[in-house]
Amino acid sequence: MVAGEPSGDLLGAGLITALRKRMPAATFEGICGPAMHAAGCRSVFPMDRIQLMGFEGLIGKLGDILRVRRALQHQFERSRPDVFIGVDVPDFNISLEKSLRRKGIATVHYVSPTVWAWRRYRVRKIRRAVDRMLTLFPFEADFYREQGVAVDFVGHPMADEIEENVDQAQYRRRLDLPESGRIVALLPGSRSSELARHADLFVETAAWLHRRDPSLVFAAPLVDEHNAAVFRSALDRQSTAAPSIRIYAGAARAVMAAADVVLLASGTAALEAALLGRPMVVTYRVTPLSYLLIRFLAHVDVYSMPNHLMARPLVPEFMQSRATAANLGEALWALLHDPAAVEAMRSAFRGIYHTLRCNANERAADAIEDVLREREWNRRQGSA
Repeated sequence: MVAGEPSGDLLGAGLITALRKRMPAATFEGICGPAMHAAGCRSVFPMDRIQLMGFEGLIGKLGDILRVRRALQHQFERSRPDVFIGVDVPDFNISLEKSLRRKGIATVHYVSPTVWAWRRYRVRKIRRAVDRMLTLFPFEADFYREQGVAVDFVGHPMADEIEENVDQAQYRRRLDLPESGRIVALLPGSRSSELARHADLFVETAAWLHRRDPSLVFAAPLVDEHNAAVFRSALDRQSTAAPSIRIYAGAARAVMAAADVVLLASGTAALEAALLGRPMVVTYRVTPLSYLLIRFLAHVDVYSMPNHLMARPLVPEFMQSRATAANLGEALWALLHDPAAVEAMRSAFRGIYHTLRCNANERAADAIEDVLREREWNRRQGSA
């Protein structure tokens, strides 16, 4: 198994736990983080060897990443695992899967790359690389079937973790937030590069809202102290215009659960907010070159996952030049004062929740067992 991000590490750990119940003697090895290690996976290389933050740092790390991939390929070709499972990080894993499958090793990829959204040509390589694709979302499975790729929709473990009826008051008490009044959650992104682009924008948006309603409470969960320091610097730049913003270490899910509305940088947090039933506004800024590449290679007009999962997009999105404090403030203000729009959004979010909540770890383990059975049947047919 190979995971290259904390989110993939959690997915991999859940899958390992489910497989161990069925196959207690199974062994797991590859690249993993602390969650997979605790579940019983032996790490051949540390996960940070293959981590990349978008395009940033690519040149400096590319050589080492390629060396790690070659070393893994040679090791697995020698040890001949029953199945290789790549968890996300498609630019690393798909090439490795293609090489291993060519050598007769069964391969599964867990978490679809966004080939349906951009760089669709990658599906040709995926078709040659994997015995089975496991997707978190149902429309992705439909896409792969149309492309002739064996696929299973397994659901999203995050939906299995979140209770259906979130107790907002409980989370407010836990975070020492006022139980009455309205709270705006600010999630400007967990990566340093995201925060650098969004911190000032989010503080300016909070200031825009504060000028219209000084009773609003703002809460920002930041992933670590470094990110908190970057965000505080953005607050300092606003000087006296900045509202008071409560900063929390981690606790993103709790802060969103406590909030009335959420402003967030597009990413996994948008899905999490939807599963929590929280109305949101989504924004994102990238470098001009990255934006040109995305627009050139993209096949979609909306970006946040909740909008892809709805019959029609309801989550306001403000990307690149449209990401201004005035635009974001107006959209959040509208949600704070339009109960009908909020209820329509929440109704759609309930549909998403029930679609994705289907015991993903067990369904993924079912798919792995199915691949192993198919491989064993093919082996016996070949030797008959």
